[in-house]
Amino acid sequence: MSKILFVMTGADHWTLADGTKHPTGFWAEEAVTPYQAFTAAGHEIVVATPGGVVPPLDQGSLAPQFNGGEEGARKMADALASISEIQHPIRLEDVDLDDYAAVFYPGGHGPMEDLAVDATSGRLLIDTLASGKPLGVVCHAPAALLAATKGDGTNAFAGYRLTGFSNAEETQGGLAAGAKWLLQDRLVEIGVDYQEGEPWAPNVVVDRNLVTGQNPASAGPAAAEMLKKLT
Repeated sequence: MSKILFVMTGADHWTLADGTKHPTGFWAEEAVTPYQAFTAAGHEIVVATPGGVVPPLDQGSLAPQFNGGEEGARKMADALASISEIQHPIRLEDVDLDDYAAVFYPGGHGPMEDLAVDATSGRLLIDTLASGKPLGVVCHAPAALLAATKGDGTNAFAGYRLTGFSNAEETQGGLAAGAKWLLQDRLVEIGVDYQEGEPWAPNVVVDRNLVTGQNPASAGPAAAEMLKKLT
């Protein structure tokens, strides 16, 4: 059994352009679905957050409309409650990459607040990319890539084909107008080859050891691509 590191947000809000703190955290499906896929394949999950805080859930991610109805919402909530690792994270600052076979970043708007500017996470991303170990990053979690600045000032992911939550999706979700910045724009600014798919449809991009998913529906397919690399 190998270990897979889940790097999760510690932020319970996303600060909008007018200073408003929009309640958020991690998105349930983006943690639960990959967790189930990885553990079913025999892997152990370790969760890490900045400072070792328990990652806050975006309560909106348990709403029926995002889970195929009331029954789906209950199943998602039950599945999430059964993942004890989320309630007992380690400190991101204490992570040793050598202990893990792969690294996975679930999304939600939380990473836009903390991981986007977290130097410890940025170094881990640089090291994981260089190691050749599978690195999965989904939805808003590619915000963390913004902190992966190398010593020469360039971003480690410049030139990589990847995806993440699109401007179109942020607009349709209702938060684009009030945002300080949009993820797709920032990813393009650091020099990545951004691959936009249809809003809300699964879109997974694989480039070398990097696996990225555009939105919640891409979390499961991204995990499947990572498992291919782990076999």
